[in-house]
Amino acid sequence: MSTLAPGRRRKPKLGWNLLGLLVLVVTGFPIYWMLNTAVKPAKDAIDADPSLLPTGITLDNFRRALDIADFWGPVGRSLVVSLSVVVIGVVIGLLAALAISRFAFRGRQAVIVGILAVQMVPLVSMIIPVFLLLNDLDQYDRLSGLVITYLTLILPFTVWTLRGFIVNIPKELEEAAMVDGCSRTGAFVRVVFPLLAPGMVATSVYGFILSWNEYLYALMLMSQEHQTATVWLGNFTTKHGTEYAPMMAGATMMAVPIVALFLLVQRKMAAGLTAGAVKG
Repeated sequence: MSTLAPGRRRKPKLGWNLLGLLVLVVTGFPIYWMLNTAVKPAKDAIDADPSLLPTGITLDNFRRALDIADFWGPVGRSLVVSLSVVVIGVVIGLLAALAISRFAFRGRQAVIVGILAVQMVPLVSMIIPVFLLLNDLDQYDRLSGLVITYLTLILPFTVWTLRGFIVNIPKELEEAAMVDGCSRTGAFVRVVFPLLAPGMVATSVYGFILSWNEYLYALMLMSQEHQTATVWLGNFTTKHGTEYAPMMAGATMMAVPIVALFLLVQRKMAAGLTAGAVKG
């Protein structure tokens, strides 16, 4: 019986490894194809019989992507919007999550249910109300209006996620700090805030990715002069057709900030994805 046990254990492990490999191939192939198309000659990108491996490597598509329209303007606007959303969203979300998790007040459960309910509303259904509201506030075609819109999209997730992290931190730690002479604010800053770092990193990355990749609202609420990076990719589609190779080169350049962000915070990101998932 003992001789069969290792073999029985290896079969399930092999199955999970194969499943993981399949998931890696399925999720990684679009990224590989984007890079493959970006570095191959433009004529090969529209070949009816494409090759899995690039037949030739060229950087002309990147030059074409930079020349076809203003690249740095949309990228700069996307960075401003994304970073603003992350900073404001994390600050407001942290304060709201702290109030929900640490203080008892009338309507607390209704607020929690409302946060969950808001995330169930389809984004498409809110386009017209958001447009009318921003137009009345004189925020149409303004980066500040786009920041406000994105905040309404990420704040429910931010509050709910940070609430999970705060609930996992024992109140006794704050109480011990207050006994030692800290105020409530001091106890939060010195004890709770450092323990929230992984959760804040995880929610910040989510907010940045959502703001950076969002297309629909950026298309509807911003003019051609103030377009963001995702809308900028639409310049490769004209009445004469779509330039796929330069488009993939532009998409590759757009992915660089996201990849760099993940490389910088990957350890905190991994801890943040699991630390708040136990209790809530």
